[in-house]
Amino acid sequence: MIVPDPPPAARRCKPAPEKTLSWMTKGLAWPGAMKTFAQLGFPGRLIAVEGLDGSGKSTQIYLLKRWLEAEGSKVYFSEWNSSELVKSATSKGKKQELLTPTTFSLIHATDFADRYERHLVPLLRAGYLVLCDRYVFTAYARDIVRGCPPQWVRDIYSFAALPDLTFFFQADLEVSLNRILDGRPQLKYFEAGMDLHLSTDPYESFRIFQGRILEQYLAMSSEFNFLLMDANTSIEAQQNIVRSLVAGKLDLAAFARKKTPSA
Repeated sequence: MIVPDPPPAARRCKPAPEKTLSWMTKGLAWPGAMKTFAQLGFPGRLIAVEGLDGSGKSTQIYLLKRWLEAEGSKVYFSEWNSSELVKSATSKGKKQELLTPTTFSLIHATDFADRYERHLVPLLRAGYLVLCDRYVFTAYARDIVRGCPPQWVRDIYSFAALPDLTFFFQADLEVSLNRILDGRPQLKYFEAGMDLHLSTDPYESFRIFQGRILEQYLAMSSEFNFLLMDANTSIEAQQNIVRSLVAGKLDLAAFARKKTPSA
């Protein structure tokens, strides 16, 4: 479902009427949604990674996935903005620079709700370790920086339980920028926050935009018990810490794949 753009004058988010949100949250909400999956009695556990673009979080969760699989754990991986339901619409909107803060927020919420209902919750009920490259905190940070009211953003995602572990990879802005540019020649329009008209220079816009997002992440780190990681250090050093924390906080034996009896 694609939410219509607001009038040209309405470039900032405005609280949507209840009917606009009901189709997203209907059938998903339950009492105590701001509890972790463990607190809600799910046999599985959800591990999320957050961080600025270029922080290296995607590399770390990929390495964690490979390690957990090698250890014999039941693992499922999901990433932000990957639902087939809205993926093509999001891609088209970005390419044509059509997305306002309101449509950006609601399309990403639709993506998350679809993956949450069809993939994350069923596999957590089946006792899997679910790894998420970005979770609701990405929306809390980005959408608020783009001008959406904080409570409105949180209400959209109020159906979602909290991760059991959330790693936040904090890298210096210049480190993040250099990592991005190592893989491609230039920054993407929305990645640099060019839609917010912070600067005509994409690199300066990136620094301002990502700097504001970092402020939002740090402001919520205590509230949501983020495990803060120094993303300026080596990949190997970070991964060793991640594995140690996961092994120490979760009983990995509880998520082992059942061995097929030999003939």
